[in-house]
Amino acid sequence: MTDLPQPARTTVADLVREGLGGVAGRPARAVLSALGIAIGVAAMVAVLGISASSQAELQARLDALGTNLLRVGAGNTVQGKPAKLPENASAMVNRIESVHRVAAAGTVERVPVLRNDEVDPLATGGITVEAVETDLLGTLEAVVRTGSWLNDATSRYPVVVLGSEAAKRLAIDTAGDQIYLGDRWFTVLGVLEPVPLAAELDRSAMVGWAAAQRYLGFDGHPTTVYERSDPSRVDEVRAVLPVTVNPEHPEEVAVSRPSDALAAQLQAKATFTASFLGLGAVALLAGGVGVANTMVISVLERRSEIGLRRALGARRSQIRAQFLAEAVLMSGFGGVAGVLLGLVASVGYAVSNSWLLALPVEAIAGGVASSVLVGVVAGWVPAGRAAALAPTVALAAT
Repeated sequence: MTDLPQPARTTVADLVREGLGGVAGRPARAVLSALGIAIGVAAMVAVLGISASSQAELQARLDALGTNLLRVGAGNTVQGKPAKLPENASAMVNRIESVHRVAAAGTVERVPVLRNDEVDPLATGGITVEAVETDLLGTLEAVVRTGSWLNDATSRYPVVVLGSEAAKRLAIDTAGDQIYLGDRWFTVLGVLEPVPLAAELDRSAMVGWAAAQRYLGFDGHPTTVYERSDPSRVDEVRAVLPVTVNPEHPEEVAVSRPSDALAAQLQAKATFTASFLGLGAVALLAGGVGVANTMVISVLERRSEIGLRRALGARRSQIRAQFLAEAVLMSGFGGVAGVLLGLVASVGYAVSNSWLLALPVEAIAGGVASSVLVGVVAGWVPAGRAAALAPTVALAAT
């Protein structure tokens, strides 16, 4: 008895070669189908890459600034009226054992900050006057951009240090200029860089404590006390600050940690990332529909090829694998292109903003994997339809 010839086995290399042949046979259609996948993957990779770089930059800033800074402010009285911190609040906080540095700032009310004495007193540009202690710069780890900071000598005279935004609004870039505070001239001693943990100072004109009392009628009550303590004992210090600052009315003292705002930004960015990933997934889904549509048309156009292969002994599983491989390769090419586009966008955005560069490996691997998965799903039904065609029916279609 003569053995019937057995169909040749199809290797992975054969599938790849056949799939590439199918894709190359209709290049324009394949490119357009892969483009939808590329757009979806690029959007997802770019969102994850930009988010990772942004969070890395924010985390680096947070680590550099420290999370051990606490801010003490005045709350409200039991009658709901604004309270005041005691004049010795800074000295009281300095008595706490774990506290390393303390400095106070007090808002000087009803003192306009003007470029000169010819400007309308109401046109202050939103700049406030702050009486500050000389330790404020070190406590906040702020940086002087130009000029110098207040010291024990200069803090007694009519000199002022401008926050970054205040200097911009007054069109002052260097030390030595003069501005008009209240009813007298003050010399600009320096200009600060932005202060992330005390952004209100960016819009302030800072005057020495003694000079504010002497020249501007400051009442000596601090508005805010900033303190840095042992990082491992921040919570303990936070608990005792109200009763230390104001033993008689601790309920009138509000304590906050400025770094919590930056930490909240990290969480907010994570939320936005999830939203944008959803949009990328929608684009990827649309690309998958395009691949499926292309494969359905391909099966209809290649029925004669399918019939000939079946007549020559190809199994249904081999026909299914051929068209499935074609769909996966088409989608995979789009995924690789999308990953490259997403990485270019991520790197470009990070470099343009001078951020730390962070490229999430999971986004790269996930982009390629998701495109392959979309190819499998999109090609499954068309490949099944191709495998189900009988040789006689397929050949009759020619």
